[in-house]
Amino acid sequence: MEHEICIDAEVETSQAVVEQLRRAVLAALEGEGVDVPCIVEVCVTDDSGIHQTNLETRGVDSPTDVLSFPMFELKPGEKPRANWADPDTEKVFLGDMMLSLERANAQAAEFGHSPEREVCYLAVHSVLHLLGYDHLDEGPMKAQMRAREEAVLAGLGITREGNENEKRRNYHEKGQADPH
Repeated sequence: MEHEICIDAEVETSQAVVEQLRRAVLAALEGEGVDVPCIVEVCVTDDSGIHQTNLETRGVDSPTDVLSFPMFELKPGEKPRANWADPDTEKVFLGDMMLSLERANAQAAEFGHSPEREVCYLAVHSVLHLLGYDHLDEGPMKAQMRAREEAVLAGLGITREGNENEKRRNYHEKGQADPH
C-alpha cells in the first residue's frame, strides 16, 4: 500500500524520530487493514505549540501530548473508501495529528520507558482516532482502543515497559484525564 505520511517539524526533530513516526503510522494503518492509499499529516511541535492549538480548537487552556483531527467521522473498524480519494492524488486524506515531542519525552521518563515507545504509542493512538476509535468512557470504548494500540505496537516489537499501566491508572484515581 502506498500511503503518504507527511511530517512537518516545528521543533528540532531527529531523523530517528521522523522514521519512528512514519513506521508507527504505517503500522497502525496496516494493522487496521486500511486498503486504500491514504495521506496522514503529522506536525511535531513542543508544549507551547500544542497548547495554543489545544486552546484554539478545543478550548482547553493547557498543553497535551497529541491531538488528532480526523477528516471523516468513522466508526471503530470502519475503513476509508476509495471513492473518497482526491482525484489528483488518488489518495484519501485521512486527517492531521499534532504531537508534542517535549511532552512525549517527559511522559516517557514519567512512565519509565523509552522516548521511542512513547512517540510510537502517541502516533498509533492518533491514527486510531483518525480511524474512529475513541476513549470517551472508561469502559468498552477505551478497552477496545487500548487493545488495538497494543496489537499494533506489539507488531512493531514495542511492548509496555516498567510500571506504565499503574501510572496511567493513577491519573484516573486522582481525577485527572488520561494523558492519552
